[in-house]
Amino acid sequence: MASKGRILVVDDEYLIRWSLQQNLVEHGYEIVLAASAEEGLALMDREEPDLVLLDIQLPGMSGLDLLKSIKEQRPDCAVVMVTATSDLSVAVTAMRDGAFDYIPKPFNLDEVRMVVDKSLENRRLRDEVSRYREQEGSRYSFSSFIYASGAMEQVVDVARKIVLSDATTVLLTGESGTGKDLLAQVIHFESGRRDMPFMPLNCTALPRELLESELFGHEKGAFTDARTLKKGLFEITDGGTLFLDEIGDMDLALQAKLLRFLETRTFKRVGGTRDISVDVRIIAATNRDLEERIREKAFREDLFYRLNVIPIRVPPLRERPEDVIPLAEKFLEDFSRDLGKKIKRIEPVAVRVMEEYGWPGNVRELKNVIERAMILSADEVLDAGALALRSREAVQVRPGGTDTLNLDEMERRLIEEALSRSRNNQSRAARLLGISRDTLRYRMKKHELL
Repeated sequence: MASKGRILVVDDEYLIRWSLQQNLVEHGYEIVLAASAEEGLALMDREEPDLVLLDIQLPGMSGLDLLKSIKEQRPDCAVVMVTATSDLSVAVTAMRDGAFDYIPKPFNLDEVRMVVDKSLENRRLRDEVSRYREQEGSRYSFSSFIYASGAMEQVVDVARKIVLSDATTVLLTGESGTGKDLLAQVIHFESGRRDMPFMPLNCTALPRELLESELFGHEKGAFTDARTLKKGLFEITDGGTLFLDEIGDMDLALQAKLLRFLETRTFKRVGGTRDISVDVRIIAATNRDLEERIREKAFREDLFYRLNVIPIRVPPLRERPEDVIPLAEKFLEDFSRDLGKKIKRIEPVAVRVMEEYGWPGNVRELKNVIERAMILSADEVLDAGALALRSREAVQVRPGGTDTLNLDEMERRLIEEALSRSRNNQSRAARLLGISRDTLRYRMKKHELL
């Protein structure tokens, strides 16, 4: 049976050390014994225990002094103090200095084991949370932004300034699928709030009453189904970031309550009378024109100005075509790993098609297109046919042109151009297009060019 953990027992009484060892070994723990604080300190580096059962009253160095040394060297190590004194102030001091719990003497071995189990489970949970935060921090960093355009460089520059500031309100605007949610998470995980919660909420996902309870929480008995007290997202996210997506569609009555919170940084739970103060960064996002919503009397003008302290417009993909291929290549790399595919590159025809396409669904659509194409493709090169963009919309030629081409027409023109440049040498034409000669002949037949 695998060990449940390694425990260092530090106690100057032999019988206590022996009894703890017998009981804990029987229940799957490895035990290391020390009769003094000095011996325990020497064993810390060599044995690397997961938990220390530490007597407070020891000859020489005291248990409290050893506790401080352990927390300086191994802050992740759980420490449970064992005390024979009835003076609770000693236990309070130990807890303040980093002990997880304390056990009074004389103790019951079953109770000791329960405290040990709880302490190590708590440590495992803290380790998992720490790993999760590290993973999220690396996933949502400025390096996760893939771009080559000046437009996105400006967006990132503003975001970098926000994470270094104390700004508590940010407004992200832009079409659906441009990456506003990613930007919100990057701002959070790159900021000093990274170790506190990031909580997203879509303002259109819930009816008004449920949305109000979700944001502000409610007191027990506030309404028919309020059987217990519930903390809302403002309270849960204290110290962190609350991401309010689709803010432009929030109910007007809730807008008034949100405005009050932004002005005072306090709120009341539904059915409550006490003001609760929290420190939360609000990142609001919308794909709606808020000034138009104001004219329609659907959005409060005073709330708009309160939210619009630091506005960031995330441009649509059609305004930054130079970002299309870097993003596509990143998705190609990600999906190759996730799907176990060996697609190494995108053929030139497909590159041209993607650069000229309008991408009405923005980055989200590009990601979905690449994923679908990779699932359906059996080749090592992603070709234009696999993208299947012709059913989505006409491919728009870059500014300066007036023609509108669908995928078949563009592919035919590119093949004709390649054949013209190569003087009808099919092998050379195929090399110009980045495809095999057999693929070229197949497409020539499809377009009746053979």
